Amino acid sequence: MEENIEKYSGHYSEESLWDKMVRVARKAGMEVIYGVLLLYYVLASKTTSTSDKAKIVGALGYFILPLDLVPDALPLVGYTDDLAAISWCIYSVAKNITPDIREKAARQLRQWFGDFDESILGSFFKQH
Repeated sequence: MEENIEKYSGHYSEESLWDKMVRVARKAGMEVIYGVLLLYYVLASKTTSTSDKAKIVGALGYFILPLDLVPDALPLVGYTDDLAAISWCIYSVAKNITPDIREKAARQLRQWFGDFDESILGSFFKQH
């Protein structure tokens, strides 16, 4: 999976990422967007290794890419491949996800979705 993700790093830019998140937040769902936010804040951390940053840039580049394995426009399944790439990356860089990063991601999620029960984010994204 890692070598496949690296080829998407050329599609990453912070501006493109935020544009896509704002545009598709409700359609993609909280779990996908929360995962993207976790990766974004880990990427911004000064303590994240270069190799972990490369993985994150690849996964976020894949999320940004308008044409991926499963077209995002397909109802119910459009973001499953994005979630798979995000999940793999979160698992790979989990040691970098601090409580502060989780809170930043949850705070941004609340701005877009309002108050929510954090248990709906799934146990994978909550703790490692």
